[in-house]
Amino acid sequence: MFTYRTTCTSFALLAAMMLPAGAVAKEPAHPSPLHASAKGEQWAVRTLHQMSTEDKVGQMIMVWARVKFYNANSAEFLELIDQMHRYHLGGFGITVPVEGGQLAMSEPLEAAALTNRLQKESKLPLLFAADFERGVSMRLFGPTAFPAAMAFGATGDPQLAREFGRISGLETRAIGVQWNWYPIADVNSNPDNPIIDTRSFGEDPALVSKMVAAYIEGAHEAGMLTTLKHFPGHGDTATDSHLALARVDGDRARLDAVELVPFHAGIAAGVDSVMVGHLIVPTLEPDTTKPASVSAKVIQGVLQKEMGFKGLVVTDAIDMNGLKNLFSGTESEKSAAEAVAAVKAGNDMVIIPGDMDGAYNGLLRAVKSGEIPMSRIDQSVLKILRMKAATGLIRNRFVDLNAVQANVAQPESLALAKQVASRGITLVRDDAQLVPIKPAANTVAIVFTDHARSTDAGRAFSAELHKRVEGAKVFFVDSSNAATLHDEILAAVAAADRVIAVAEAMPNPRRTIAGHASGSASLDAQSLDLLTAVVAAAPAKTVVAALGNPYTGGSVAGVTSYVCTFSDTILSASSLVGALYGETPIHGRLPVTIPAMAQRGTGLDRQATTTPPTTK
Repeated sequence: MFTYRTTCTSFALLAAMMLPAGAVAKEPAHPSPLHASAKGEQWAVRTLHQMSTEDKVGQMIMVWARVKFYNANSAEFLELIDQMHRYHLGGFGITVPVEGGQLAMSEPLEAAALTNRLQKESKLPLLFAADFERGVSMRLFGPTAFPAAMAFGATGDPQLAREFGRISGLETRAIGVQWNWYPIADVNSNPDNPIIDTRSFGEDPALVSKMVAAYIEGAHEAGMLTTLKHFPGHGDTATDSHLALARVDGDRARLDAVELVPFHAGIAAGVDSVMVGHLIVPTLEPDTTKPASVSAKVIQGVLQKEMGFKGLVVTDAIDMNGLKNLFSGTESEKSAAEAVAAVKAGNDMVIIPGDMDGAYNGLLRAVKSGEIPMSRIDQSVLKILRMKAATGLIRNRFVDLNAVQANVAQPESLALAKQVASRGITLVRDDAQLVPIKPAANTVAIVFTDHARSTDAGRAFSAELHKRVEGAKVFFVDSSNAATLHDEILAAVAAADRVIAVAEAMPNPRRTIAGHASGSASLDAQSLDLLTAVVAAAPAKTVVAALGNPYTGGSVAGVTSYVCTFSDTILSASSLVGALYGETPIHGRLPVTIPAMAQRGTGLDRQATTTPPTTK
């Protein structure tokens, strides 16, 4: 699980943030729905006719631009500019560096400075995209930190998802990003899903559909392009496609009744793009060497012809092992083969190749040899140019840096995120009537996590707990110390009046535990064994709280009181403490079924019985 650190903004960075000379700062255009105007259509057609083959191919590939401070003459920044020109790139995916397993979080002004600077250096307006699934706070420090999608599902309120989309769009556009690879339309029907899990709104296709459509509407209000993913549905899988190829079984009737339902809803809501997953779906593509992302039957046959989608089709990242391992050769040769296969299957854009040179030149060779007709390339590039026109980039490609402070982390946005975190909390079981918890001096809390030393949510939980119970004893447990702390924790539990066991587990790409690929969204084995021992030792005085993955409780025998937050943000952690101690009401409902524990829709209500402690 990633933890976060921040970078500092220097005076040199502030200087770099200034708009390019002669640029006039304007508010971004907010057409709704996001379609190019008549003038925008004319620009797109005219620009297409003026482009070289190299220009066109470059528009169809997107690589990462990592937000950090760059000196204008640094080798790293100059290489980024050179890459943009060398491959005629039409846009970038925005992310941040990963250092030592941690996201090196930057700040919104740094992102805005980078997008402005890259726009200045580009011949055509650049389209910037990002994986802002929980909003811009997924990659930057400071924006509104929304909980995971399943917390929204637990509220059952699509209006909250609509505001989620609007606020995410407002903050995303403020930093110069026009396109979010979101919402997730996957129906998480498999409790063992290692990569979707809480990223999904739930297991009910109708609920997921409502949330997806509402998010798209809100995002369009703010002028942000949206993406349905991962077509045709990654919810009923047991494999992380970052690590290996995932498979979706079930007949066509099942797909039509479950997986495809939210995609239909998103298309009807006017979604701008669909991301195709690296998924084997035998019902739709009998050739099991062809995942959906490189299958013409899936993309052209089902998505475009049957479902009527006319917008941009984009691959999931093609550097993922789920696709890459199907091809042989060097990294360059694999990237070339992936890109060509993806475009021939019907994708308009391929993102994040393992080797940019291979992907670009592979596509270029395929076009020049006639393997891919120029008409096919023109069709895709015209869609991309229309997206640029629809987002106002042809009128003004720069963002006003003053608007960053005005639009990011507005007080009402932060209040909404807090409301979602609180309303999503669900009391699944409370046989011993422990919730709300009565403060007891001898309180023991155990936080189970991937990284005991660097869990932001766990530390937030501990801090909030100590505001209610100053002498509470808190243990932080991960795979490295579970065995060492085992006896000490069980002794403390035996002597305690109240025990709170917090299980922090979330899906993460290529998740590793103790240095090994996990392929799981659950607690590691050592932590799960210790949690089970804690519950067995004191079932009548232990509240188990899932700070993230709700299915954890179903793996622990004897749980009598169980609470779910569906997210591990700091807000989710602080909201959990407030709910446990009766300071906020609990009305959430399970958006998924927890095997051996509870059915979807389960949820016990609790009214607020006390007031939060005053801040010292």
